[in-house]
Amino acid sequence: MIRRVCASVLLMGWLVMAAAAADWPQWLGPNRDGISRETGLLEAWPEGGPPKIWQAQGLGEGYAGVAIAKGRLFTQGQHGDQQFVLALDAATGKKLWETPTGPAIKVDQGNGPRGTPTVEGDRLFAMAVDGTLVSLDVRTGGVKWKMNLAEKFGGKAPHWGYSESPLIDGNNLIVTPGGPGAAVVALNKKTGNLVWKSQSDRAGYSSAIAAEVGGIRQIIVFTAQEVVGLRASDGALLWNYDKVSNKTANIATPIFQNGYVFLSSAYGTGCALLKLSVEGETVKASEVYFNKDMMNHYSTSVVVDGTVYGFSNLILTAMNLETGQVVWRDRSVGKGLVTYADEKLYLFSEAGVVGLAEATPAGYKEKSRFQIPHGAFKTWTPPVISGGRMYLRVQDDLYCYDIKKR
Repeated sequence: MIRRVCASVLLMGWLVMAAAAADWPQWLGPNRDGISRETGLLEAWPEGGPPKIWQAQGLGEGYAGVAIAKGRLFTQGQHGDQQFVLALDAATGKKLWETPTGPAIKVDQGNGPRGTPTVEGDRLFAMAVDGTLVSLDVRTGGVKWKMNLAEKFGGKAPHWGYSESPLIDGNNLIVTPGGPGAAVVALNKKTGNLVWKSQSDRAGYSSAIAAEVGGIRQIIVFTAQEVVGLRASDGALLWNYDKVSNKTANIATPIFQNGYVFLSSAYGTGCALLKLSVEGETVKASEVYFNKDMMNHYSTSVVVDGTVYGFSNLILTAMNLETGQVVWRDRSVGKGLVTYADEKLYLFSEAGVVGLAEATPAGYKEKSRFQIPHGAFKTWTPPVISGGRMYLRVQDDLYCYDIKKR
């Protein structure tokens, strides 16, 4: 009897861990790096693509990605005179709730929210285009707290609106209002109260990450003017770097790996690798290289086994992270986005072409591709891999595909 109980407890624990491992609770996945740890996925797809499990409609306008946690899927949209956050059943695509946030905003290149919700426990955090930040109950969509960052901190929305996905760091929620003395702020995630504020840069379109070097935890943010490393405990400036910043739109999320930060932007700018090292109570950022061989526009690269895979404007490019040397280029599916899972690159072009290729520095090796409808707007939302499924958003529509081996 005891053995049976222990076996049941172990099985339940394994199922909980497996479910958690399959979650994609924020922008670019569990570690904000576009990497899925899932295995056992299809090596290639049938002609016309993998089996479609469901297609949901009613997400509204917007480019917000999807977050998935404990069987629920969360995203943002806009219709009528409202922006909103909504929840779907990840198994069926059925809408569970919808909560209004900010007023509808019209922006060229497509209306609606851009930021992906961030989920932790029973809370969800999301930012609308106008800077409305909400904390919601994941079960009901009920509002825990709400504020407009632009109004509260004197910020101004970038040309295409606030686009970041909030970062949870311990008890803090990190966001970028772009106000004087409040370029970046840390809020108490339970109450929304201010913990610290720092710098006066304008807001960019990138989302923050957290990293630790030599025991110093920092928040790394690509603002409209530069990349800054801020001490996580109080927001003090540790380092800054502006060479990779352009004057139009800094969008890609910084990538941190083993004490190095990879940065990239488009509009003729390029990419840089910085080495972070501790000097006393601060951190120094030293440039390893800067070149124009990787210009991430609206997408963020992924780093796999020392190779950077990303879209340098129109061209899918593989680059050695350590040296900055390009190892191959290919037009692939066309300009788009990339996510990594199970030794494969999941590619999604802005024209609705979906591709599967090997993640190898040996050369571009495509395994499969198919096309989905994309309407009048470009498909600028990254693929999400969770629970043996691939999720693709195209404005009002969300597609769910079975990519698990059987």
